[in-house]
Amino acid sequence: MSAENDQQAKEQLLDLAAQFYDQFELGEIPHMSVPTRTKNNIEYDEEMDVWVYGDRESTRSANSVRGARKLLKAVYTIEFLANQLEEDRSSTLRELYYLSESWDNEEAQFNDQDESNGLIEDLEIVSEVTREDFHMRPEESGATIMGPLHLREQTRRGEREIHCQKDVGEGGYQIPNNPDTIEFLDNDADFILAVETGGMRDRLVENGFDEEYNALIVHLKGQPARATRRITKRLHDELDLPVTVFADGDPWSYRIYGSIAYGSIKSAHLSEYLATPEAQYIGIQPADIVEYDLPTDPLSDSDINALESELEDPRFQTDYWEEQIELQLEIEKKSEQQSLAARGLDFVTDTYLPERLSEMNVI
Repeated sequence: MSAENDQQAKEQLLDLAAQFYDQFELGEIPHMSVPTRTKNNIEYDEEMDVWVYGDRESTRSANSVRGARKLLKAVYTIEFLANQLEEDRSSTLRELYYLSESWDNEEAQFNDQDESNGLIEDLEIVSEVTREDFHMRPEESGATIMGPLHLREQTRRGEREIHCQKDVGEGGYQIPNNPDTIEFLDNDADFILAVETGGMRDRLVENGFDEEYNALIVHLKGQPARATRRITKRLHDELDLPVTVFADGDPWSYRIYGSIAYGSIKSAHLSEYLATPEAQYIGIQPADIVEYDLPTDPLSDSDINALESELEDPRFQTDYWEEQIELQLEIEKKSEQQSLAARGLDFVTDTYLPERLSEMNVI
């Protein structure tokens, strides 16, 4: 991020703090309004083709002791972030939680990390500055890319160029916290294959799937970090690459797909920045469980509740998802993507993926 952008982020944060003082001067009770972050308050934006927050808001107000504490913590956090930008330093979300214990007012200290994480999300929304631009970063996600992509990245030692097949080991290229510092130089990729689990990612690389099909294999490492979703969107938008998602056949994995394609409920304010609406779901589908007679586990009560919840989730209210979820509730089974190994270690790369990708008109 440039010094100019750092200064702009700092000014927007300080403007937010100044609003509280302005409210005091006007005789108003200091307050801050943010969208309610629930699935009942997301709506489809036809222009952007993503899901965003609706009109429902929650107000953090000093008219109660609890609300006053929230605003106090916000002011202390804004000061910390402004100083961090001034000094050109960065910190993790976890460090912010612990750093608050050194603040001179005990009422400003966070009770747990969920509270500090939630406040950073609030500040992102009201200041219209992303946490990456605050120089805040999560713990390393470890998500990687393997495939025919040549890029240039910024490091503390300057720029370096990397080819995500030729210049990396079996682990691939690790996605940085802020992918907007990356410049795409060249590529021979035909599509992106976002993979949930490490075991399946390793199987695809060992079998040479990235080379045979010119695929960019993005390892999601479970629920994808924002950096993973951001670079996936950039690859799609800037290189015109189709995005496909390959995950386990359970409700939690469908939500992984949902966060890539539609945006997550917690970060719906960033859907335009993170979501790739054109992303397609490969599987494992409930239909695959039936067609290939895959090894399965029974659905748990929490699985059933999650599937029923997804039927009411506006992000999954399409003919395709309703058909698949209802089938899964009917068969009462779930299956992991690695269950395809029951048909041999090469089945996934020789048969399953080529057939599914062909059906989806990706290859």
